[in-house]
Amino acid sequence: MKYMEFKKILDSLDSEIYREVFQENQDNIRIKKEKTAVKNFEKIFDAVFQITYEKGFQAMTMRDLSSRTNMSLGSLYAYFASKEELLSIIHRQGGSMIKNVFAKFHNPDDPPLEQLRSVIKVHIFLSEASRPWFYFTFMEAKNLDTEGRAAVLSMEEHTENMLVHILETGEQQGVFLKRNHLLTASIIKAMQQEWYLKRWKYKKRKISVDDYADYVLEFTESFCLNAEQVKYNFPDNSIGQ
Repeated sequence: MKYMEFKKILDSLDSEIYREVFQENQDNIRIKKEKTAVKNFEKIFDAVFQITYEKGFQAMTMRDLSSRTNMSLGSLYAYFASKEELLSIIHRQGGSMIKNVFAKFHNPDDPPLEQLRSVIKVHIFLSEASRPWFYFTFMEAKNLDTEGRAAVLSMEEHTENMLVHILETGEQQGVFLKRNHLLTASIIKAMQQEWYLKRWKYKKRKISVDDYADYVLEFTESFCLNAEQVKYNFPDNSIGQ
């Protein structure tokens, strides 16, 4: 799977993401018309990501958000009671989005090697397509309350545990070598995060998201696959090519 194939499918899910935001928070917002709420939530989130990138969420004022969205303060407060509540909504929805996307692209019945390739690529591709969201989550997690930070850590553990489970299953089937799979998963996560945290570096070097994802796969497979699997999957001895 290449990035543009992934992006095409993800784009079709955009409205579902904000519809879910509305549905999960409709008891607490004063706007009851779904179409209007979905459109405005998307506008609010996009503005928050832009302002946060420029000066940080804590420095953002409600007047900043009002100006960027062209919505009055009263209209904004119809969707959330405070900046803190907005922060919590964004983080919760980010976690839900990640789980939903993985559920769509990752088939737990596939062979372990195919699962590993899928999970690695989906995470990198999703972070490219939704980079403002990923960057925001990473940078602003420190400003969450205890419950919010726990939710972010839970999401981190969820994706890491997916990798651990795949690696353990692959070892049992003789596909992967016996390793410290938790540590391997942590290193893979770090390589995935590197893409959206230092996107500027790879753009400068003219490395595309497909190039980067393929290299992470090659790097991981060269470390994890046993010799017989390398021979079977890459008979020309060119791993991942």
